[in-house]
Amino acid sequence: MLLGILAGLLTGALWGLTFVAARLVHPFSVWDITIGRYFVFGITCLITMLHPRFRLQGVGVKRALIGMSLGVIGYVGYFLLASQAVLLAGPVIPPLIIGVTPVVLPAIANLMERTIAWRRLAAPLVMIAAGILVVNLELVAKLDIAGQRMVLAGAGCAVAALLVWVIYGIVNSRLMRADNPPSAMDWTTLHGLGALIGSILLLPMASDAYQTVPSEVLIRFVLWSVVLGMAASWLATWCWSFASNRLPLALTAQLIVAETVFGLIFGLTMDLRLPTPSEGFGCLLQVIGVSLAVREFTRRKTAS
Repeated sequence: MLLGILAGLLTGALWGLTFVAARLVHPFSVWDITIGRYFVFGITCLITMLHPRFRLQGVGVKRALIGMSLGVIGYVGYFLLASQAVLLAGPVIPPLIIGVTPVVLPAIANLMERTIAWRRLAAPLVMIAAGILVVNLELVAKLDIAGQRMVLAGAGCAVAALLVWVIYGIVNSRLMRADNPPSAMDWTTLHGLGALIGSILLLPMASDAYQTVPSEVLIRFVLWSVVLGMAASWLATWCWSFASNRLPLALTAQLIVAETVFGLIFGLTMDLRLPTPSEGFGCLLQVIGVSLAVREFTRRKTAS
């Protein structure tokens, strides 16, 4: 279990780069870095398959199609939405919204199976809502109408990214904990092949920035595409599959908090600032609320 937890935490740290990636490669667009990242991810998977040990083995057509579809939806789609959310709403709000994933996933399971009394979740859910509200109110109050609309649009993208991740998390967890699940390496490869297809389909959306930017900017874009494709995608997917094989959904959901924490750290570091009092207080409320909520789910007591 310890190795699974460490793998989940490392995944969160690598996925936290999602919240700064689009800003790091300016003036290249969100579409550009999405294409670059997942093209590298897919090519990495193809290269690893040259070795017999890393080739797909015993994966049926149905699971292969599901794995590749998850690569398109849960990776390409999620990254596009999360990156656009950060560009519109800044480095704090999107990680906080997407950070409620550890509660949303078990809550959906609770709706279907009724394993815990909702009254036990009242306090954690109030803390989470209050945390997001505190951060949003201060930021929105300082903006003009145009700025408020931009932040709301970014928050909408973050909510959409949250929904995509919830769908991905539920399907992925069920498959990885089913009888005879695919290996972490096979699942990573299928995700990468799906992401590669997604990146190719997005090529018409690419900008022509590469024709006008200085060579050092182009090199920075290529380097970040490689880092995101190999570390934040290939390695992170393997780590997450490894963790999903060894941990229950409620615990892996809790580890997703690491993505929020690292996303905030990376974003604030990039802005060379500390969180404002309201940002710090709001983040603290949410992290505590999420932790308490997942703790309730992991207690596995019968609902009353």
